Amino acid sequence: MLKQTFTKNVQYAKFCAYGFLKDLRFYEPFMLLVFLDKGLSYLEIGTLYATREVLINITEIPSGIFADSVGRRMTMVFSFLAYILAFITFYFADRFEILLLAMIAYAFGDAFRTGTHKAMIFDYLRLNGWEDQKTYYYGHTRAWSQRGAAISALIAALLVLYQGSYAPIFLFTIIPYVLNMFLILSYPKSLDGNRHAGDKRVGQEFVTVFRSLVVTMKSLSMVRTISSQALYSGYYKAFKDYLQPLLQTLALSLPIFLAFEVQKRTALVIGIVYSLLYATTAFASSKSGALASHFNGLATPLNITLLIGLSLGLVSGLLLHLSYVVLAVVLYLGIYILENLRKPMGIAYVSERMDQTSLASALSVESQAESMFAAAIALLLGWLSTLFGVGLGILFVSIICLLLGLVLQLPQEGATESQARRRS
Repeated sequence: MLKQTFTKNVQYAKFCAYGFLKDLRFYEPFMLLVFLDKGLSYLEIGTLYATREVLINITEIPSGIFADSVGRRMTMVFSFLAYILAFITFYFADRFEILLLAMIAYAFGDAFRTGTHKAMIFDYLRLNGWEDQKTYYYGHTRAWSQRGAAISALIAALLVLYQGSYAPIFLFTIIPYVLNMFLILSYPKSLDGNRHAGDKRVGQEFVTVFRSLVVTMKSLSMVRTISSQALYSGYYKAFKDYLQPLLQTLALSLPIFLAFEVQKRTALVIGIVYSLLYATTAFASSKSGALASHFNGLATPLNITLLIGLSLGLVSGLLLHLSYVVLAVVLYLGIYILENLRKPMGIAYVSERMDQTSLASALSVESQAESMFAAAIALLLGWLSTLFGVGLGILFVSIICLLLGLVLQLPQEGATESQARRRS
């Protein structure tokens, strides 16, 4: 059985602090409600989300190659600047066209952040001889992200109560993101990646990294591996904000907080539920390595959690359509919990099968696949929700994803972390 052996040093604390600050996204529990409040339809919201994911898709590989070639720390700084521009625009904009521009900036922030920071963590593990600790280490740092999200939800609810509006929470999110920029700059230069290989010019390094990436992606098993991991994360990305209208419906049906207006009642319910939810997902993420150790390989728990998560969405949509709102919300929370339980396992499973010389690029491919699934699912979900209502929209899309999940089951083959540990 694989044991935790890494040391919780200063850099571990920085990785955890990064995740904590990154998930102080005060807008996140209210983002879909912000768009509804600005007069957008579910189809328009789905279009915004799909646009974001398509742009992430387009820029994921170039961003990973850029990070591997020029330096990961400055790539992360560029990411946070793009986020801040997006937050300012989201606050001021009311028209769909302007909100679309804000979402474009947001997409650039996401694309230049995701695979890049994962590569920094896994590079750090490699440099310290802790490569077999991917699931444990990434699970611990991700748990701090969820703790940040839990605190963020409570703060966001208080901000909405104080401000009487959803929009200002975008401006407050700028504060932790500025702090995170300075934190990233304090990372050791060794985590910038091998961007000064001898006397190679940057252009030559781009070619080297890209060739390595092409070799990695020629494998059919690698494509299947990435697709299976990315399906659920894409499903989660497209579905997660639909918890907000569910909670709004729940808030209006509960005989509590009656002295508050609708928006403030919704904010209180969302703040409490999201805070408890993220505290639970933090625990789930930290236990991902422990769960993985009970199996001979990572494929089995990944397959199981994929099918359970998609089934929870399916049943939740049906219950919402039948007006069993409380049960629908409870099952919907499972989508969040399973994403954070399986994500560290999935990233470890994918990364150990990748060419380590272009790790940031290869992990960006995994994030790109997530974006492809998320874009298609978000657009379909927005369209069906506009036509048939949110409940049936969730139900129909979950059925489609469940069928696809059955096709993309991971085979029980190849070395895993635990198998490699037992052989050593």
